[in-house]
Amino acid sequence: MRSPSCAGMMSRSRHRTTGGSSSARARDDAGPGADGTGCSSAAQAAWDALGGHARADIPLRAADLMEARLEPLVALLSREAGKTLPDSVAEVREAVDFCRYYAARTREDFGAPKPLPGPTGETNQLSLHGKGVFLCISPWNFPLAIFTGQVAAALAAGNTVLAKPAETTPLIAFEAVRLLHEAGVPKDVLHLLPGSGPALGGWLLPDDRVAGVAFTGSTVTAQRINRALANRDGPIATLIAETGGQNAMIVDSTALPEQVVDDVIASAFLSAGQRCSALRVLCLQDDIADTMIAMITGAMDTLVLGDPSKLSSDIGPVISQAAADGLMAHIARMRETARILKALPLGEAHAHGSFVAPHLIEIGSIKELTREEFGPILHVLRYPASGLDALLADIRATGYGLTMGVHSRLEGTARRVFAASRCGNTYINRSMTGAVVGVQPFGGAGLSGTGPKAGGPYYLHRFASERTYTVNVAATGGNTQLFTMNEG
Repeated sequence: MRSPSCAGMMSRSRHRTTGGSSSARARDDAGPGADGTGCSSAAQAAWDALGGHARADIPLRAADLMEARLEPLVALLSREAGKTLPDSVAEVREAVDFCRYYAARTREDFGAPKPLPGPTGETNQLSLHGKGVFLCISPWNFPLAIFTGQVAAALAAGNTVLAKPAETTPLIAFEAVRLLHEAGVPKDVLHLLPGSGPALGGWLLPDDRVAGVAFTGSTVTAQRINRALANRDGPIATLIAETGGQNAMIVDSTALPEQVVDDVIASAFLSAGQRCSALRVLCLQDDIADTMIAMITGAMDTLVLGDPSKLSSDIGPVISQAAADGLMAHIARMRETARILKALPLGEAHAHGSFVAPHLIEIGSIKELTREEFGPILHVLRYPASGLDALLADIRATGYGLTMGVHSRLEGTARRVFAASRCGNTYINRSMTGAVVGVQPFGGAGLSGTGPKAGGPYYLHRFASERTYTVNVAATGGNTQLFTMNEG
């Protein structure tokens, strides 16, 4: 596959012999993606000068195109990413929401300059502009929604974009870029760069023409990107990172059991547990733990693992066999140190896919988990009613701060958890997944990312530079403001 833009140049770039230090600035003839960087850099000023109102029309057209092509996009998401049909439909809708929301924010924030107060005889304006070339690196778990959200935001803010999709889901990204080009994004403004992350990153991250990076993925990779950008001698680059989380749900004795079960199943196991926001650690108050565990294990028996293109399937495969192997290795370690409460069986129908059965595993403390396990594995622990503060301290000590769930009919308990957890998204008496664009802006802190939140009112600002324009109007013949002042 090759980039839909500058296709000939990108193809030639891929077959060049590369050399030189990877810490040096990448030249136009230096390596993979270099031609795209050159095209993007040259096109950025004109794209920014187009203005916020004109740019906002394009994601609106893209949203309409996505809705019109819902069925083929759903089919591709199911085939390439292994998503169930309901998850695929929801993902297209989220991509559409990103396009429309960022279009609205662009008109509001990137339209006419905003007047600022100042002394009489002087005018002051603030305007937002693109920073330059943005490298958008998206994950495989939301290969359309997150890919589209990153790219649409960077473009709307006046940047040109190098879009690097996950290696496992390039076809979905190709379709998204094709739709954006059809909607009106110039081909020299948006480039698709499929391929090896380490290879492309090795060439692009040291390049001073890359003004910023929007990344969603693992914490380890985000830290590597951060170090690579900090190692440059040129302009300080922007990093927007949304990473993982050791997401917990706290359930006290006042919670409604049936609601807890529904929300636990949805948060931990649907989408094969492959959501950044997915529930990883269920914390049950001692008084209700046995009852809740019995109800959850019973509900797990109703889940259907199978072909994601069939409506009968609740859960499809994980993204790759390598991912499945890593999850199974964790389960094997847990068999030695923890207690397997429930594991759904796998049969002959699952022999030809990277299926991992949902597991419920009891642990003694969240401290026993050294990293996030990105799949349908739910850990459960018990805590005494008097131990809530200690539990919250243990959760904070993981360093993550993405999502938190609370099931309690005591508003004071919910507020107490919210204040102490420092998570980006806290959900009370509902599931922990399915953040809605513009309603629940998504993103965390600490090891879970840099912010600002995707799908929120401040996200586009991080892609922009601010400029003020100050004029001493008295120096050009008088202060007209004095003539309009109310003398009474």
